[in-house]
Order: sequence, then C-alpha cells, then structure tokens
Amino acid sequence: MKKLWWQRRTKVPWADSDSDESSSGASSSSDSEDEVQYLMADDTKEVFDFSNPEFTREDLVTALKEMVLEYKKLSQSFKEFKAEEESCATSTELANSSAMQATLSRLEKRECRVKKEVREDSLRESAIS
Repeated sequence: MKKLWWQRRTKVPWADSDSDESSSGASSSSDSEDEVQYLMADDTKEVFDFSNPEFTREDLVTALKEMVLEYKKLSQSFKEFKAEEESCATSTELANSSAMQATLSRLEKRECRVKKEVREDSLRESAIS
C-alpha cells in the first residue's frame, strides 16, 4: 500500500496515514481553510516543507531514507539505460562496419572490371596500330 500524506490548507504539519480514506470523505466543512488535501507519496506535485517546525526528526529521517531508495532505483535505471545505449551504439557500429565492408567489396569488384576494360581497350588499340 502506498503512503498517504495529508495536510490542512492552514499549513498544519504533514501526517502519515495508512488508511484508505478518500479525499471526498475527508472534509465535510465548506470552509477552504479546513479542507484536507491528500497526496500520494509518488505524486510529482507533492511538496515537502522541511522547514516546518512540526516535523519530527523521525519524519525527516524517514523521508530521507525514502529519497535515498528512490535515488538508488533511478541510478540503477540510469545505469541499465546507459548500458543498453552503449550496446545499441556497438550494434550500430558493427552494422556500419558491415555496410562499409559491403561497399568496399563492391568498389573492389568495380575496380577489377574497370582494370579489365582498360587492359582490353589497350589490347585493341595495340592490335589496330
């Protein structure tokens, strides 16, 4: 289950909840100051105000540990992506190398044909003279 963080719009400190409450049932008051806002832990719009004095040391340590774990996951994903990118670059180089070999082979065959034609033309000229 994902952690659910909530904060009153009046800047009440964050709290950790393992309940499955929805934001629709969280506030019966129409007063916007008492409205509760729910955010999922992986929501990119989530804002942590670490300067808030209501945060406990445990809250900060937990948040830091979660950030470290997320960093490790992202770092591993980056390494895997880099390895795949390098593998693709190597494959492309090999493909380019194969294409270059094929082109070189065609050029060598063409060179042989041209040399043969030059020799034949040279023999014809000497036969005519």
